[in-house]
Amino acid sequence: MERDFTIDIYQKLLVSFKDKGYALIAFEDYLLKDNLPHQYVILRHDIDKQASQAIAVAKIEKEIKARASYYFRVVPESNQPDIMKQIVDMGFELGYHYEDMSLCHGDIDKAKTHFEHWLAHFREFYPVRTICMHGAPQSKWDSRALWDKYNYKDMGIIGEPYFDVDFNSIFYLTDTGRRWDGYKVSVRDKIPVHQERWTANGWVFHSTKDIINAAISGVLPDKIMMTTHPQRWHNDLLPWTYEYGRQRLVNILKFTKLLINK
Repeated sequence: MERDFTIDIYQKLLVSFKDKGYALIAFEDYLLKDNLPHQYVILRHDIDKQASQAIAVAKIEKEIKARASYYFRVVPESNQPDIMKQIVDMGFELGYHYEDMSLCHGDIDKAKTHFEHWLAHFREFYPVRTICMHGAPQSKWDSRALWDKYNYKDMGIIGEPYFDVDFNSIFYLTDTGRRWDGYKVSVRDKIPVHQERWTANGWVFHSTKDIINAAISGVLPDKIMMTTHPQRWHNDLLPWTYEYGRQRLVNILKFTKLLINK
């Protein structure tokens, strides 16, 4: 039986999209290009930890001539200059995976200063034009609240997926929870206002194979944003098993938190 969440099956997923005519684009392409193709998948990667695993994913994408966006956090397990340089050299977009409200314990003015400092840091590697919130499920602070007072566009940012993607016309896939129906346990990485409609259309998938089969069958919508966390995708059995067990525990804790907060 083929294991899910391996680099090999990720490659099969991308090939299944390309074989059905989908263009594989970065988030900044979606925002900047005037003539987008009829079918596309916006590839977004959140580098929460194990930054080196981003290289394994990027090599697959470069091989099939895909574009993608890689969002790095400020924490050491993500903020790895050598890795970021390699990602940029391979032709991919680099962005800031911000969590400033969480790191600054809800102090919005301190968070704004913190954001500007780290944005300048990441712009040493790439002219960062897009950002993406890190969910930080253990924190009570939602870092998107920073924009209740400030405007990221004043800082030269053109887009943030949770604010600047038209989810009326774009379907959202995310491997949050190491499953594709992880919205059931996700604290923040979900689009609840649209999930009921997507479910009614039958666009609910548990495994990567489910998505591949849907792509082959032609039942997927024409426009998709897909988020992955590269630390979840391993060919080698030992790190794959570790991530499998760790994520099962995290999902239990997140589900318990959601029940308590109801």
